[in-house]
Amino acid sequence: MRFDVLTLFPELIESHMDYSIMKRAVEDRIIEVNTINPRDYTLDKHRKVDDTPYGGGAGMVLAPQPYVDAYEAVNKLENSVTLMMTPQGEPFSDEISNELAKYNQIIILCGHYEGFDERIREIIKPREISIGDFVLTGGELPALCVIDSVSRKIEGTLGKIESAHDDSFYDGLLEYPQYTKPREYRGFKVPDVLLEGNHKLIEEYRQQQKIERTKLRRPDLYKKWTEKNQ
Repeated sequence: MRFDVLTLFPELIESHMDYSIMKRAVEDRIIEVNTINPRDYTLDKHRKVDDTPYGGGAGMVLAPQPYVDAYEAVNKLENSVTLMMTPQGEPFSDEISNELAKYNQIIILCGHYEGFDERIREIIKPREISIGDFVLTGGELPALCVIDSVSRKIEGTLGKIESAHDDSFYDGLLEYPQYTKPREYRGFKVPDVLLEGNHKLIEEYRQQQKIERTKLRRPDLYKKWTEKNQ
């Protein structure tokens, strides 16, 4: 999987790849993460990539020329998809993450300031993705969320792909509670069923915990799950 990220702040993307699971995935060549700075493609002698909005208003708008030229300079694989990180996009989900993991290349556009000149959308025609109903100062954090989530779906990133099968949302439910040593801490004990070695009972207990936790914390997911499993 190759990620190509158009960003004004490449160090924000690159620094995340220097730690933990993502670092190992890059070193093992399971994923490749490249950054492309639109400032390198601007025709403005001061390397400007934004300007004041037509019609007035606060802030600055990202100009089309640097972003379109930077995008067109990316070497695109046959099986690729282009994303734009924006609060106006469709809500990101585990289902979308699974879908994106089937591509060989994901190109991501990160915005800043008052957002993109509309012609960037019209020319590039990206799939627009949002990580929630809130606004951030830039698209790098949302892009990292997508990269991290999608990378987990790729064989080898987690060591064993089965590690992701118990994650929240994998089967439409939240993950069951987890425990480790010691058996008791401040009066709170590990449930006996997890200590007895009966794998069938453990599996049944965990499934029930997933159902109860989802029903309590995410009734919207629980409703979808029950409708699907009736």
